[in-house]
This record gives sequence, C-alpha cells and structure tokens, in this order.
Amino acid sequence: MLSLNEQMDIIKRGAEEIISEGELAEKIELSLRTGVPLTVKWGADPSAPDIHLGHTVSIRKLRQFQDLGHRVVFLIGDFTAMIGDPSGRASARKRLSRQQVVKNAETYRQQIFRILAPEKTVVEFNSRWCSALCFEEVLDLTSKYTVARMLERDDFEKRYQAGQAITIMEFLYPLIQGYDSVALKADIELGGTDQKFNLLVARDIQREYGQRPQVVVTMPLLVGTDGVQKMSKSLGNYIALDDPPEQMYGKTMSIPDELIYPYFELLTDVTREELKQIEKLLSDPQCNPMDLKRQLARRLVTMYYDVQKAEAAEKEFDAVFRKKEVPEQIRVHHLSVNSLWIVKLLTEVGVATSNSEARRLIRQGAVSIDGTRISDPELTIKFKGGEVLKVGKKRFMKLQIGH
Repeated sequence: MLSLNEQMDIIKRGAEEIISEGELAEKIELSLRTGVPLTVKWGADPSAPDIHLGHTVSIRKLRQFQDLGHRVVFLIGDFTAMIGDPSGRASARKRLSRQQVVKNAETYRQQIFRILAPEKTVVEFNSRWCSALCFEEVLDLTSKYTVARMLERDDFEKRYQAGQAITIMEFLYPLIQGYDSVALKADIELGGTDQKFNLLVARDIQREYGQRPQVVVTMPLLVGTDGVQKMSKSLGNYIALDDPPEQMYGKTMSIPDELIYPYFELLTDVTREELKQIEKLLSDPQCNPMDLKRQLARRLVTMYYDVQKAEAAEKEFDAVFRKKEVPEQIRVHHLSVNSLWIVKLLTEVGVATSNSEARRLIRQGAVSIDGTRISDPELTIKFKGGEVLKVGKKRFMKLQIGH
C-alpha cells in the first residue's frame, strides 16, 4: 500500500467533498497498521439499462481505491430501485417492476468491469438483506431517524412547502440506503453531490447500530452533452458506456467548449501537468477547442475500446464534418418541439412511412445525427436547432426549432 499522504492525494483528486478528511486519514492509518483493507461502497439503482459516463466519475474513483489495495463493493440497489430515489425529484418516481429491475441489473454487471477489476470487486444486491427484514425490524429502522430531520432535505422541504405529496415510502429510501451501509459495514461511501443527504443519513444510521460511521466522498455531477443539466439518459444528454465507438466519439465532439476541462479531469487519467497545459490552451485565443475535443474523444474511445476503433471513429467523423460530405444544398425541416422520440422524428420528416420502418432503419445503423449513429430506437433526442439528420448514404436534412 502507498503511504497515507500518497493515498490521500489520490483520493482527493477530483472529489467535491470528503466528510471528513480527518476521519479518512484515521481509517487509512488503521488500515496501514493492521493490513486490513477498507470497505468502500458505491451503490447504483438499476432504474435504466445503461451506465453512462456520468456514472463513471464515481466508478473510476472506486478503481483508484482498488489500486490502493482496498475492498470495493459495487452495490446494485435492486430493492431500492423498486422504491425510487427521491433525490432531486419534484414528484415521486414511477415504480419499476421486479422484472425491469433484474433485467437492468444484469447490464450493470456486464458494464462495470470495463472499469473495475473483476477479481477485486464484490458485487452485492441489497435485496439480499432488505427482503429478509421483518416488519418489526423495519419499524426499528424507522425509529432511528426523525421526520423533522427528513424534512431538512431540500427536495422534500420544497415539495412540502408547495403542498405536493410525499409518501412514507420515499422517506424510507434514505433509511434503507443507510441500512445498506450497516449491512456491508462500509468504511467509505462514494456518491454524487446530489446524494449527500442520503450518504449523511447512512452515517447517522450506522451510529445507531453501533458502527463507526462511514466517511463520505462526494464526486461532482458530470454535466451532460447539452452543457446545462447533469448527464441523464432521460434527458438524452448522455454518452453511454456501451455506445458504439463512432457514437461515443461524435457525442464527445458535440460538447460545449466549457466542458472540455472537466471532462478531461473527471473522465480520463491525464496527469496534473497535462491538466495545467489543457487549462492554459483553453485560455489561449489562438487555440482551437476542437483540437482538444478530438484528443478527448480519441482518449475516451481508446479507454473503452482500443486505439484502432478510436482511429476509425475519428476517420468517420472527419468524413462527415471536416471533409464536408454534408451537401451544401440541404432540405430544412422545422420541428414544433425541441425533444422528440427518434422513431417519431423519422416518420414526421418523411424518411420512414411507419414506426416499424423507422425502427428497421435505426437497427441497420442507417440513422445518424451530427455524425453520431443512433442505435437505440427508444431514444428521445433533445435538439438545439441546426442538427443534421442523415439516413442512409444520401439523405440529409437540417433540423430547426420553430418556423
């Protein structure tokens, strides 16, 4: 294991907040003295099948803990997913069926090992202990926290003040997440900044069960490709871990310039010296940000595929954009909305006569937007205006918002 200072330096890089650094140092010192690795937990509810690059901010930090010699638990919240995390929600989430959760969870298991070392990862499902709780034990858990403390949560407080319904089940979510830390005897838990309330509740719950509270490490929320909101599949502003190389490359090239630095910092292994150089270049009026985006896109595709696929993805991108293969005279279609289901888009603009034909074109890989191939027929696209829709080799259309 590396020294205390070396470990602290690695853990702090890219982290938003550590609660608390002193406790973390004490836990690492104890681990170094005893040779017993710390248990580091990160949980994900399989509410959708894709893990996107926003998730990898925390998963990559988990990999750092693995490389430091600690025990990583990747917790799949198959039980909590059926409740729905209320974090940042203005209303209750739609409940998922057990079948949906199990299907999504399997894709998570397949995707995480593109980052984590399989032989060093413990994969757990919180249904293992949550489903075994009897009603008396659930009542005991609810006695560990007060309604007043729960209403301190920003999203609950806003809903309460607005007279919007908050179900008792939603109150149970952070308690169950806290109980997960008890069941796993977690020393450290990672999560996005939007998870801070839940992570702090877990510290209180652990104390109530006689455990030393976990250290909380919050990671920044990755802003999506729209440059406005956090990366989310439901918003259509995401880059999925399973996106084909050309799509991953194209989506990366579409990000606003202000996201170049945080994407390099949070999604890659560039050194601090390289980050300083990137920051310097971005402040230089003579620097073309597109060159840095190309570096970023190549690096990301190489990380999750290989060098050859990164080169092929760049070649395809160049063929469409840098070599001007989009015709100068191009039909314009005006959209009445700025968000549309891809199948509906194809039928609306007239390139497909039915939903089934639209789905077939997508599955054949014949549909792309701004050079990014669309492979998911269930995708909803959010438009800024000016995007180029390409179907097959010769059909191009520019999409504008309004008339």
